[in-house]
Amino acid sequence: MRDKLLAAEKVKAIEWRDVKLGLLDQRVLPREETWLTYDSAAGVAEAIRSMVVRGAPAIGIAAAFGLVLGARARLAAGGDWQAALEEDFKVLAESRPTAVNLFWALDRMRERLQRLKEGENALAALEAEAVGIFDSDREANLTMAQLGLELIRKHQDSPQKLLTHCNTGALATGGFGTALGVIRAAHLAGLVERVFADETRPWLQGSRLTAWELAGEGVPVSLNADSAAAHLMKTEGITWVIVGADRITANGDVANKIGTYQLAVNAMHHGVRFMVVAPSSTIDMSLEEGEDIPIEERDGRELLDVGGQRIAAEVHAVNPVFDVTPADLIDAIVTEKGVVERPDAAKMAQLMCRKRLH
Repeated sequence: MRDKLLAAEKVKAIEWRDVKLGLLDQRVLPREETWLTYDSAAGVAEAIRSMVVRGAPAIGIAAAFGLVLGARARLAAGGDWQAALEEDFKVLAESRPTAVNLFWALDRMRERLQRLKEGENALAALEAEAVGIFDSDREANLTMAQLGLELIRKHQDSPQKLLTHCNTGALATGGFGTALGVIRAAHLAGLVERVFADETRPWLQGSRLTAWELAGEGVPVSLNADSAAAHLMKTEGITWVIVGADRITANGDVANKIGTYQLAVNAMHHGVRFMVVAPSSTIDMSLEEGEDIPIEERDGRELLDVGGQRIAAEVHAVNPVFDVTPADLIDAIVTEKGVVERPDAAKMAQLMCRKRLH
């Protein structure tokens, strides 16, 4: 399956070349495929904040390279460059609050900085660490795709109808995707009859990004309004809801794109299995439960306006962009370290003690 996945690769969203970061602008897909180039930490932070790059793993990767760009500028400026670099850590950390991969990547870069030896090339060391984060995510995607495929096959070894939410593919990661990576693997194994993709309001990541990725690879995909999901579970014989995550707590609660919680509730009611796919870097063992996760709320104009034009009444808009799905609604969490079925605190702690499978 690994070779099939590698051969099927078509989409990438991040490119590191000549000490510059290239990002595929996800705000204008699928209408335009535009690459933007960044040469500063502040620029990368703004790209994360403004949704040029999105998806928890991709945000972490971009932040790591943002630190490399910051270090390059600070070294060139002379003086106490490491002290000055703290401002770049701060601006990147403040770009988005919920996706823990951002903070995990920044912590890895800080740890590498602290391990610098006398006379070592600091910029080369930080660049190698960022590239390592990028490559590691790609490998994790491959492992999770195969583990998720095995889980699907264990329950039903015939073509199935799957439902997914938001975008968790190559656009959101350093490789083939988390949840969408599993769906890709299932398609290549002949286990996908059709994928139903929630449109994912208000940024429409499902209709603009997920549908675009799947259609481009010949995966049968149907787009649906978010509010149609329960009806589809009832009428279409959907067997799995497969989603990603932006943060998973020590007890197995999952923060993901707004709308995920209601999918899990509906899935349990209709007897549909619910799978979360995320690398172990998304697991935050410092938080006991989902109530501890900071939930980002974005500008209400994302709901009130379309294309810069007001379409809604002049009212206050509530725009949380993540929600928390309790662990007891989740059938399985798939990571590159293994699969946790019916997650709880003990199982999550056991998982985190394992080595990566790849």
